[in-house]
Amino acid sequence: MVWKPHVTVAAVIEREGRFLLVEEQTSNGLRFNQPAGHLEENESLIDAVKREVNEESGWQFEPEHLISIQLWRKSPRATTFLRCLFAGQCHSHNPDQMLDDGIVATHWLSRDEIHAQKHRLRSPLVLIGVDEYLSGQRYPLSFLKSFLDLKHV
Repeated sequence: MVWKPHVTVAAVIEREGRFLLVEEQTSNGLRFNQPAGHLEENESLIDAVKREVNEESGWQFEPEHLISIQLWRKSPRATTFLRCLFAGQCHSHNPDQMLDDGIVATHWLSRDEIHAQKHRLRSPLVLIGVDEYLSGQRYPLSFLKSFLDLKHV
């Protein structure tokens, strides 16, 4: 069997000192996470994060920066994730949109409120990502390149 990490995207979205989180049903109960999900076939990382934010929150998302690329595994036998974390702004919310399966609510929480829910975070990367954002960590989106279906000449 060939080992490979699961590629995911996530978004840190801040508005007036509060961060958009989704509350989702997991095998460990209700957990908080940034809007996030898996990269799909034939999709750029930027398109993936826009889609995931919309599917999980009903917001249109415009990524402005890459915060970090995170390699994470919970334990030696667990799945490994390569997570691309973006920052940007939301606009055009559709409160009537059906959200992805498992998403029960969206919340705008302060960093302190997120920290107080540490035991309910989907992974430690949720708070790490907020702290990276708050520390000013930003990289240009031009850092990312997509070469899907590029023919070699």
